[in-house]
Amino acid sequence: MKIPAGIDPDLLRAFSYIAEDGSFTRAAERVGRTQSAVSMQVQRLEAILGQKILQRGKGGAVHLTPHGSYLLERSRELLALNDEIWTAFHAPTAHGIVRLGTPDDYALRYLPHVLRRFADAQPAIEVEVVVAPSNEVVERLKAGDLDLTLCSEGHGPKRWPATDLWRGPLLWITSERHAPHRLDPLPLALAMESNDCTWRAVTLKALEKAHRSYHVKYNSASLAGTYAPVLAGLAVTVSPVTWLPDGLRILRADEGLPALPEAGIQLLKARQPRQPLTDILASHIAETFRLESRRAQPGAALSA
Repeated sequence: MKIPAGIDPDLLRAFSYIAEDGSFTRAAERVGRTQSAVSMQVQRLEAILGQKILQRGKGGAVHLTPHGSYLLERSRELLALNDEIWTAFHAPTAHGIVRLGTPDDYALRYLPHVLRRFADAQPAIEVEVVVAPSNEVVERLKAGDLDLTLCSEGHGPKRWPATDLWRGPLLWITSERHAPHRLDPLPLALAMESNDCTWRAVTLKALEKAHRSYHVKYNSASLAGTYAPVLAGLAVTVSPVTWLPDGLRILRADEGLPALPEAGIQLLKARQPRQPLTDILASHIAETFRLESRRAQPGAALSA
């Protein structure tokens, strides 16, 4: 079997920068080359692949071809792995324990990717994970029991620095086999009121504004707990997370429930975190969310 030709990461990096910055000139500045040199790198990459990855349109606009869109996503993954390997061998070795808090829904959706990448890059750093509702992990962070925590937007203390990781609409979740969303009053499964959940507050406000009667029949401290009655066809719930267990689905906009506002996921750092471990983990978390968000974005028109 013929071994495929290798692809120089520098070529992929130049291509990715063009896509990210929308400009050959800015991409050239980032890689420290001239614009003509970057153009030659793209031509070389296209020659290796045997496909066009960029096309120029009217007014000098540059578009990703279907092959270019395919390549962009995988280039980012390959470059992230390339940079992790380089960092693991060249960055100072860090040892110790860093304490991370997270609500259970983010733990299920994002944490496996974070921990896998982090373990590969920093095998000498141990991560202690505490899973609890946003209000609880934030309180533990304030008390100094955690170094970092993920939380839903709105739970962070005022004037406490926060890194925005993700933003998107809250979604109505119902059963695939049953139709609890058609009942009146609408049966709900939401976070416990004592958790001071921002999702619960905006959900009830949206229903009241739409003059839709409701009954909070099930309260839970975790997202998994709210999914259980929804799977049984006994209630509906809300979530910003697109990952769902089998048997659940997202309600369409035309199925009678009011639109919900956007929600956000944030990363908070303790006042006196364990360093440099905390910053190392924080950068991996931010990078994981960035990669996840980019996977959901289609290719767009770029300017030269």
